[in-house]
Amino acid sequence: MEKSLKNLIIVESPTKAKTIKNFLGKNYTVVASKGHIRDLPKSSFGIKIENQTFIPEYRVPKDHASVVKEMKELAKEADQVYIATDEDREGEAIGFHIATAIGKDPKSLPRIVFHEITKHAITHALENPRTLDESSINAQQARRLLDRIVGYKLSPLLSSKIQKGLSAGRVQSSSLKIIVDREKEIKAFQSEEFWSLDALFNKTIDALLVEFEGEKIEKMSIGNQERAYAIKEKLLKEAFHVALLEKKERESSPSPAFMTSTLQQSASSALGYSPKKTMMLAQTLYEGVKTHQGVQGVITYMRTDSLNISKEAIEAAREQILNQYGKAYLPEKARFYANKSKSAQEAHEAIRPTILEFTPAIASAYLASDELKLYALIYNRFLASQMNNARFESQTLIFESQSGKFKASGRKLLFDGFYKVYGDNDKDKLLPDLALKQDVALSKLDANQHFTEPPSRYSEASLIKKLESLGIGRPSTYAPTISVLSAREYINIEKKQIVPTEVAFQVTELLEQHFPQIVDSSFTSNMEERLDLIAEDKEDWQAILWNFYEPFEAQVAKGKTEIQSQKVIVFTGEMCPECGKELVRRKGRFGEFIACSTYPTCKYTQNLKKVSESAPKEHVKLAVPCPECGGDIIERSSRRGKFFGCGNYPKCKFISNYEPTDKKCPECGYIMAKRELRKKEIYECIKCKHKEEA
Repeated sequence: MEKSLKNLIIVESPTKAKTIKNFLGKNYTVVASKGHIRDLPKSSFGIKIENQTFIPEYRVPKDHASVVKEMKELAKEADQVYIATDEDREGEAIGFHIATAIGKDPKSLPRIVFHEITKHAITHALENPRTLDESSINAQQARRLLDRIVGYKLSPLLSSKIQKGLSAGRVQSSSLKIIVDREKEIKAFQSEEFWSLDALFNKTIDALLVEFEGEKIEKMSIGNQERAYAIKEKLLKEAFHVALLEKKERESSPSPAFMTSTLQQSASSALGYSPKKTMMLAQTLYEGVKTHQGVQGVITYMRTDSLNISKEAIEAAREQILNQYGKAYLPEKARFYANKSKSAQEAHEAIRPTILEFTPAIASAYLASDELKLYALIYNRFLASQMNNARFESQTLIFESQSGKFKASGRKLLFDGFYKVYGDNDKDKLLPDLALKQDVALSKLDANQHFTEPPSRYSEASLIKKLESLGIGRPSTYAPTISVLSAREYINIEKKQIVPTEVAFQVTELLEQHFPQIVDSSFTSNMEERLDLIAEDKEDWQAILWNFYEPFEAQVAKGKTEIQSQKVIVFTGEMCPECGKELVRRKGRFGEFIACSTYPTCKYTQNLKKVSESAPKEHVKLAVPCPECGGDIIERSSRRGKFFGCGNYPKCKFISNYEPTDKKCPECGYIMAKRELRKKEIYECIKCKHKEEA
């Protein structure tokens, strides 16, 4: 009897492992590395540099030691070990580290890849293994070492020159500059006045003045009330007729299936999800959820910049469209979309559902509410991408008088096409049937004042769109970059808008002056392209690292001596009302302000003018000894009102909201203090806490 082989498959995620195990027989064991099992040490630089060669000193973290031990033991017993990490550079690198950690030659282990976690995909992958891609591993190593070099060298410099706890990063810092630059634009913006003339014809048709006395009226053409009223007065005296009646048929094409950036943008605008939440939900949908066919992944891999779709998936979509919506909604030929990213890998796919029979309606019985909303967004976008265009009729009317022309626009949907699935938020605005040269009545004419508005702050979605357009980062970096900026308190998210903090301006300005390449979007984008060339085996990763490191290290050394410290602190002599530590003057982009000296532990701040007006010129000393140390009781003020505290602060931290009096406590003989409570005067002993009404 032939002995059955023992096979070990190693993936990153426990959920992914559990789902894959469902598809395989007893002779397969599937385990998870639980993410990265080796990395550079946290407590040291972790890179040796010898003869222009970078040697990473990888370590297995303590929290992964037991996982590595288990995998080693299973690998010894297995006849075959498969690496099944995600098919991107990070997954390739994780596979390399797994093989090394369990004592196997990374070049000898079979590597299986798949874009979806379904039985068919896993079976096909096992039948067609490859080996780990050394070029992709080197590209990921170069990225990791670049990020360590920048972070490890720059972060201490920022902490020493500005304040403790600051950090810098290759993608992080260039992203922060984009946010800071937008805030500077907003602050420098000078609003301009302009006017529009809005008319109502035949009591039903809204129209806008587009020409007056032969001059085309643009947005800023009418700059003041005087001119607006003069035009209005003249036009009110004139008769109007239909000068142009135009109808054109137009088409609207569907968008391609999602890639990572567009999924994050659409989930933000349509569902209000943060990029971090979107990726967490997508990870769950990819790794496996309950379906009517058992547990399996219901979307393809969610970290991708590719718009490619497999032929099998396209055919399945076309069949579904034909059966569910009819021939009118199905294009004669399948739709194919060109990749926008130069680095998009042809073997990868856009994000799509793996089982078209698992419709959002069926999925509602299996998925949690947030999962279902995201799944429906992905499902409908994919199906719509293979449907016919929507067709509509655009309508234009021009009303003309001796001096002016007004334009009215309308729209009528003729065929909903892909809107049938993906929806259309634009309502039809139909114009009435009129004849050319027909007279029309000017029912109403308003001169309306407007002011130009500053550019809006970035939302998480619009920032991701900007980063993608500039080539900064990759699909896997968008959400983590925003999370890091938030965690480091460089930004706050206020009403879905990204607002840079005071320290963000200080850090960005220092980097712009002394390390311009770190915050330069074109430099960061170019480095991403160099990493792509490493992955394509067209560049040497060690050479790229050295070419960056040598001048950068010289800049850091120069900065240590030449960059002036911004840590000049002026103590005010006032105490923080929130934590009791001394307040200091600080400089921000809007001038000087008051802040707690323990920032960022305590984040109390106050406008300088407000503090100087409200703070007492000198403390009022009361003729009452402190019950804890015998020192003087002093009257103080804070933004929450008056309070009383020991003059020996911070050695003695006694405080009271009650005002001390000459009344003696009947129980201990100490001082009684008084305050009003619910319109009654209450006395309380500041030593034994005895209370009585006045």
